[in-house]
This record gives sequence, structure tokens and C-alpha cells, in this order.
Amino acid sequence: MSPSTASILILDDDEDVACAAQMLLRRRHGKVATLGDPRGLDAVLAGGVPELVLLDLNFTPGRIDGAEGLAVLDRLRALPRPPGVIALTAYADIPLAVEALKRGASDFITKPWDNARLVAAVDGALARHAATAPLDATPGQAGASPLMGDSGPMRELRAMIAAVAPTEANVMVLGENGVGKELVARAIHAASKRAGETFLAVDMGALPEATFESELFGHRKGSFTDARSDRAGRFQAARAGTLFLDEIGNMPLGAQAKLLTALERREVTPLGADRAEPIDVRIVSATNLEEARLFDTSVFRPDLLFRLNTIVLRVPPLRERRNDILQLLHHYLSLYEGQYGRPVRELAPHALDALCAWPWPGNVRALRHACERAAILAAQPEYRFEDFGLAAPVAPPAAAPAVETPAQTEDFRLGTLERDTIAAALDKAKGNISLAARMLGLSRAALYRKLGKHGI
Repeated sequence: MSPSTASILILDDDEDVACAAQMLLRRRHGKVATLGDPRGLDAVLAGGVPELVLLDLNFTPGRIDGAEGLAVLDRLRALPRPPGVIALTAYADIPLAVEALKRGASDFITKPWDNARLVAAVDGALARHAATAPLDATPGQAGASPLMGDSGPMRELRAMIAAVAPTEANVMVLGENGVGKELVARAIHAASKRAGETFLAVDMGALPEATFESELFGHRKGSFTDARSDRAGRFQAARAGTLFLDEIGNMPLGAQAKLLTALERREVTPLGADRAEPIDVRIVSATNLEEARLFDTSVFRPDLLFRLNTIVLRVPPLRERRNDILQLLHHYLSLYEGQYGRPVRELAPHALDALCAWPWPGNVRALRHACERAAILAAQPEYRFEDFGLAAPVAPPAAAPAVETPAQTEDFRLGTLERDTIAAALDKAKGNISLAARMLGLSRAALYRKLGKHGI
């Protein structure tokens, strides 16, 4: 598998631990750096903010309270475009893990880790960072909404969120790739009675079925090979808060049965434990599957579906809210002009017309990536359509010539071939990102970046 272009920083004072993580992650991600002392963080950030930081929570020998790492986490989350953060700790302390999640960490890993678990956590964190980083609401900030747009569909969606959020009803969010389903989930949490507690996102499609129970319900020391310490599951880590189950439609049926049991009983039993533990979380789930597919019993259990879809929110694709495109363009161009120190430019009229007419199959995610590219590469006084890296301006279909030559009918450009291959894989996988990534030999995070690159 070719390494992705994601940039990762491992901040850990244990050189052996940092080296082991670096060697493991370099197989999938090309840019993996290490740092042993947080005092060197400013110099690292001066050269560019990484997309993901694996952050140890203790640096001074003998300390186990995590205060040093939490202080670094606060610094990272205060950056204009903060990186994703996975907390690392040798102590499976649930309150510390919960505090890290409250302050903006996307996940936590206990040391020593399982390699498959670490890789899955990194891939999931990179994918979520690519999807949500520029517009994330501040963790725990009640009422903050990153959902932009004044079109009718967006006003209706925000009204639904305002009505649903204060309740304890489980919510299922439906929508295509790139529409912002996690942003909807975060907006629900921010406006709920649980806003001051943890919001924890879990990529259900990336959880191996063999470790499903351990990941969600936790385990006790010695419950299986390499279980060297007690470990909290996601239900325990998100207690009193919101647990966001992303890519819920990609779960195997066997795993669906286990999740259903936990939701019905409102309790989980960690592997190796002799008694169940009560759970107190609100469930928000999301999928890009077509709604009809969820009612296919070979794909999804009806009893689990009825547990999850008490309220269904449908996030409109960008092509159904074209009145919002101009606002989004201005927002993201301004964001990246500031981030990269680029001059402020206006959109040329022809560029604005073409961008507003563009179909945007990759939705807001694709628009954001196109704006980032334009802000970096534009060289003229105004933004041109060509600056956004899209294939060609939208134009009325021309009459076909009487005779087509091979040069007219075939396109052997590498970019076009890559785009067509990705589109074919997504079609064959019926929109399942995890399956399409495996078919293409890519990580999920790498596939998300290519989707943005090609506007899929």
C-alpha cells in the first residue's frame, strides 16, 4: 500500500514508544515525526501544523495525573486550525480519558497498545479531521453551530436540530459523503443538556469485528492475550455525554446484535468482567447508505434500526442548496487566506458563475478542498475557475460531432483515470467508504483526501 500524505506528530518522552509508533504508522502514512519534549512544540508548529498529534499525557517521571499533556492539548486546540489529537497514556484512568475527550481529543489509546487498534484509531482520526476541522464548534460550547447556509433546507435542518437536541431521543443522521453529518451530530450535542460532557465519535466501519466488544464495552486485564491492563470502552468514556456512531451502516450483522443488546439493557459487560455496568450516553448515529438500504434485513437489523432512528435528520447535498454556495466560498477562501498568509482576492464573475453551477458531487468537503487549493495557488488579482482544480466549467451540452476520433473519445490523463477508478470503486461498494478504500488499497483517510481532490 502506498503511504498517504498525512502529517503525524508523536509527542512522547519515551523514545522506544515513540519509535515503535513511528515505525508502525510509516507503513501507511509517509510523514510521521517524533518529539520527546513539549518545549520543542513551538518550533515544530512553526514549520506547519500536523494533521494529527499522538499526545502522551505525562512527561515528568512519576507523574500520572495527565496535567502536562492536557495543557499541551489545550494549546493545540487553541490553534486557528487545530490538529486531530489522540491521547496516549500508560494508565487506563477513565476520568482522565474523559477529560481529554472533553478538551477536544478525538480518541485515547492506552499503552501498550494493540497495533491494529492504533492504526484504526489513527485512520479514523485523520478522516474526521479532514471532514470537520475548519468548522468544528469549540468542544463543550453550548449553542455553537458550525452549520452554514441560509437556504430553505439548511434553515429547516437547524430548526429540527433545535427541536431535537434538548431531548434524550436517539438521532440518526442521513446524507451523502461530505455533507457534514458529524457537524450535525456535534450541533445536536452542543445544544443538548449534555453539552458540558463528552462528545465521542466512533467510526463503526473501521472497528474490526474481532475487537468490537473490547472497543465499545472495554475489557479487564488478562481477559485475552495482550490485555495487560483494564481498558475503558467507548460507552464508559462517553458517560453522561453523547456517543456518535459514524458509518453505522457498515457494521457486520453480528456486531449489530451486540450493540442492540447494550442499547436495550442500557448496560455493558467489559470482556473478562463478572458483572455488567450501567451506561448513560445519548446515541447519535450516521450513515451514507441510501435510506431504503437500511430496511434491507441482509444489511441492517430492523430491531437495531428502530432503536437508533427515533428521530431521522436528512442533511441535504450541496446541489440541493445552491443558494449557500456563495457564502461557503467566501467563508473558506477567507479562512485559507488567513491560514496561509495569502492576499485577499475576489472571485472573478465567470468563476463565481461556474462554481455556483458546479454539481459538487463531493459536497461541502469537496468545496472546502477546492477553496484551499485556490487560496494557495492563485496568482492573479482575482480567483479564476481554473484555480480551484476542477475539471472544466459547467457548460450546456454541445451537439455531438458526426464522427468522433479516438483522441476525442478517450482521455488517458492520470488524474482522469484515477478519478474514474475511484468513482467505479465507490459505485461497486455502493458508497461504502471502508470497502471502497480496501478495494483501492488505500487507507480511509487517503481515500477521503482523494475524494476531495477530485470533487467526488
